Amino acid sequence: MDKIKQIEIFSQQIMQINDDSHSFNHIKRVIKLAKQIMKNYKVDYEVILTSIYLHDSYDEKIFEDVIKQKQIVQNKLIELDFSEIKIKKIFSIIDSMSFSENLVNKKELDLEGQIVQDSDRLDAIGALGIARAFYYGGKFGEVMYDKDILPRKKLNKEEYREPGTVINHFYEKLLKIKDQLNTSEAKKIGEKRQRIMLDFLDDFIDEAN
Repeated sequence: MDKIKQIEIFSQQIMQINDDSHSFNHIKRVIKLAKQIMKNYKVDYEVILTSIYLHDSYDEKIFEDVIKQKQIVQNKLIELDFSEIKIKKIFSIIDSMSFSENLVNKKELDLEGQIVQDSDRLDAIGALGIARAFYYGGKFGEVMYDKDILPRKKLNKEEYREPGTVINHFYEKLLKIKDQLNTSEAKKIGEKRQRIMLDFLDDFIDEAN
């Protein structure tokens, strides 16, 4: 069994969580998007696919003990004979790619990292992005919409983590993603998904008011 297949199985075991906004189904969609994007580039498939399979494997939104969970992931990579250089690169991508990590200062990512970031961010927008936003907001008891609560601007990571409304989340994050995508293929996909969200928001706010 090759390394990627073993990482896939390992990821599936870790992501057996009752949260369809961050589940193995999300991982599979991101993998599919990455394969669509990276076919246009000469890149390290092993680094990209491994980073995607593991990008939520020690996420602070999911796991209480991030340090312990990250060590489990590192031990698995060592067990599978990933080189020290590749392990360092995989963790660097995962630790630098999230929206919250780039709120204040944009993290530098090489092409592999950009493809991983683009693929993950594309799954946060469009029709599925709408569904994930409401699922996640409902899980934490957020209000769907309140016309008197305005979207927040220039958030740092701590402020970003504070509860808001689901509709405001589109203006605080999701609608910004299209212009932050790195690769040309991702930008094409992002344009379509952006239109889906804008049309939805127009209808939602019209009906809500």
